Amino acid sequence: MATIQWFPGHMAKALRQIREQMPLVDIVFELVDARVPYSSQNPEVDLAAGDKPRLLILTKTDLADPEVTKEWLQYFKDHGQPVLALDSRARSVAKTVTNAAKQVLAEKLANEQAKGMKKRAIRAMCVGVPNVGKSTLLNHLVKKNVAATGNRPGVTTGQQWLRSSAELELLDTPGVLWHKFATEKEGLMLALSGAIKDSLFAKDDVALFALQYLRANRLTELKQRYHLSDADVDESVTDPDLLLTITKKMGFRDDYDRGSERLIFDLRKGKLGTISLEKPADINAEGLNE
Repeated sequence: MATIQWFPGHMAKALRQIREQMPLVDIVFELVDARVPYSSQNPEVDLAAGDKPRLLILTKTDLADPEVTKEWLQYFKDHGQPVLALDSRARSVAKTVTNAAKQVLAEKLANEQAKGMKKRAIRAMCVGVPNVGKSTLLNHLVKKNVAATGNRPGVTTGQQWLRSSAELELLDTPGVLWHKFATEKEGLMLALSGAIKDSLFAKDDVALFALQYLRANRLTELKQRYHLSDADVDESVTDPDLLLTITKKMGFRDDYDRGSERLIFDLRKGKLGTISLEKPADINAEGLNE
């Protein structure tokens, strides 16, 4: 299995700009994919932000297991991390995000008021991995299509300031990853969620990783989606053999790559049910939470 990695020159430039602009903002909005909320946090943002207040925003909650999302919200709260889980399309999203930012910055804003400083808009930097839904959220925050959107990584390529209201100004930044993923599994989860360009990884490796998850957590949905029998998914059947069976059921004969691609896209689009690829208990078990 080839190691998955993606850190082109424009991401290095974006990270440098993030570090340069950090002193100009009051708070960082870090968007993470609710299906992989731990693995889609960028360690480079930790370094760049330093002690800057941060609000973690879980996106794509409609595609994640709602019960697992509740577990993640509690996990982050227990670790002292302000967090929101959002449907970016909800009408109340601007008010929800603005109020959360005010709460995080309550002490800073109170100190400014006590010093007689003029009331001003909160300045927030929005960061996140590619294809995390950042542009979609920003468009709803400013109530117009000012940020390009697309169901693929790399749509936003430069920074821009946007005004949500008199109370909130936003600095949009391109989606960025980091130099080296901590584990092979981290790379697979990011690839499966859509954070890495599809041309940069072996489709069958990621599809087989998806099958492992689906057999353990969404077996009923897997059987229904691809019209599989109990014999097709028996424990004695290997994942590669099951993937080949699914490929044939799709009408692709032995076109393994095409079957792998369809399976990946089906999972991303929620056609196999709500998916959470990691849980707080998994992180604790692997000793990665500290």
